[in-house]
This record gives sequence, C-alpha cells and structure tokens, in this order.
Amino acid sequence: MYNRVILMGRLTRDPELRTTQSGIAMCRFSVAVDRQYSKGEEKQADFFDVTVWRNTAEFVCKYFSKGKMIHLEGRLQNNNYTDNNGVKHYATAIIADNVSFCGDRSGTPGQPDYKPSQEALPQRSAAGSVGSPAPAPQPIELGDLGDFEEILSDGEVPF
Repeated sequence: MYNRVILMGRLTRDPELRTTQSGIAMCRFSVAVDRQYSKGEEKQADFFDVTVWRNTAEFVCKYFSKGKMIHLEGRLQNNNYTDNNGVKHYATAIIADNVSFCGDRSGTPGQPDYKPSQEALPQRSAAGSVGSPAPAPQPIELGDLGDFEEILSDGEVPF
C-alpha cells in the first residue's frame, strides 16, 4: 500500500504555529493548487488543509506567509468524527513531512527584497529531512573522452 502526496501551490493564509502539551511544535495552513484549464476557461483551484510537525512546523512558520509558493510532500489522512449532535463530519488533511521553497523567494511582507541566507535556513540531509548539512558534492574528473566512438545512431536502436 502507498499513500503519498506531492503538491505545489500558494498558501491561502498565514501558517499557525501551536505547541502540544508535551512541547511538540505543530503548524497548520492551507494551500491552493491551480487546476488545469483550457484557454478561455475560468481558472479554478483546489484547496488543501496541511499539517506539519516539529522542525518542519517551525521552518514553515518562520519562512512562509500567505501568498507564498510552497512545494510539499506528505500523506493523506482522514479526520472523521461525530459531533455532540450525532452528525458525522468528514475531513481529509495532508500531513506533510517535507516542504521546500519554489518560485521566487523575494517579496516577504515588510521586506521586498528578502532572500534568506543559506546560514539562516535549516540544512537538509540527502533524504530531505532537516538536520546537519549534507556533504558538498565532489567534482568528477572525466579525463579525455576522445577515445570513445558512437556505437548506435538513433536509427539503429533495436526497439
């Protein structure tokens, strides 16, 4: 079984940071994702509620605000409940475990040319989680490639 969601859209409201009784950071926000449309049709969007936890929650609240583009990966979770009147409510939320900037980072409210420095951003490991910085990639020395010859042209591919 597989439950994975990848979205890119704009925040429809400022993220709300809260802390659980045990001190764990949690942040909720909503993302609007444009639907595909044909020329001449009216634009439409889908709206998704998103929840992030711990360091990711603090990261989102610090660097994102209403209108900013965001890329996120996570999973769908149903939050169904019955209220005091016996009415069943259905809600689906996205629990994101990886978020990142996309698009232009400038234009933070109050700071028109804001671009966070690399030192200010939490470092992500190769797996994408916030933590210690990943080692810098080392350049690969290819040497002289003149000894190689083309084996197949596009017309000689056997499939």
